Amino acid sequence: MTYCVGLLLNDGMVLLSDTRTNAGLDNISTYRKMFHFEDPGERVITIMTAGSLSVTQTTIARLREAIDAPEADGESSIMLAPTLLKVAEIVGNMLAEVRAEIDEKLSAMQGASASMIVAGQRKGGAMRLFLIYPEGNFIEATEDTPFLQIGEHKYGKPILDRVVKPSTSLADAQKAVLLSMDSTLRSNLSVGMPLDLCVIERDACKVTLKRRIEAGDEQFRAMSEAWSRALRDGFSTINL
Repeated sequence: MTYCVGLLLNDGMVLLSDTRTNAGLDNISTYRKMFHFEDPGERVITIMTAGSLSVTQTTIARLREAIDAPEADGESSIMLAPTLLKVAEIVGNMLAEVRAEIDEKLSAMQGASASMIVAGQRKGGAMRLFLIYPEGNFIEATEDTPFLQIGEHKYGKPILDRVVKPSTSLADAQKAVLLSMDSTLRSNLSVGMPLDLCVIERDACKVTLKRRIEAGDEQFRAMSEAWSRALRDGFSTINL
């Protein structure tokens, strides 16, 4: 399992993913879930993945192949698509195609499933954030719902519901997604370190901050402990 979260704010986008794919007493695997596609100053697209590793890795590989293909055009390449809506459509179609192929190969077993978050902006266009479902259809983040999650999302959702608004600063947004992840890490062993964090500032059309947070990171540990203390202190002040 995994947990990925993306925020769409007035000042930019903040994205965070874990890297754990399998968890057990003797089987823990780590794979990157966040992938960047950039033409700095012109276009930036970040994709986060959750679900079957065979589906997500094949989908990302085929998206890269389509970018590099001699016949690449706005219908096949996410780096040439005229809008971010078209990018989401290309990613959705590729995800559905790959999932169907792998499902057929695994027909005797339980089907493979995967979902993705696609975030990006092209020069002159608006920032957009999409959640791509396994079937290839998608929804988009809005001012009313400025964040999207995939994977093991239920533990990290309450803090986002309470604090995240379009006007939230990028600094506070980073804190919010990290605390959302911290809550998930504490409650579900199928989500694990290291973490990948990125920030895409409005109209930069490039990844403006990229950070890998390893297990034992002092800054993350201090934030986690401070949040635990604040929750305990708040709990003790409430009277029935």
